[in-house]
Amino acid sequence: MTDQIRSGQEVLDEFFTEIASIEGVDQDVANIVINLYREGKLTDTNLSNELAGIRGEKTSDKD
Repeated sequence: MTDQIRSGQEVLDEFFTEIASIEGVDQDVANIVINLYREGKLTDTNLSNELAGIRGEKTSDKD
């Protein structure tokens, strides 16, 4: 067994690569988080705005 210490960046990259395949994670939410991360725009404000957009879309779809 090799004990390789990974950088924080490597851990984050792996997490955001695999988040969409985690059971129970909404795919729309996962895609938004992944895209914001890749664009370097993953902030609480941007995430809140994107999630509000999804809520609006899902609410209007039910009408």
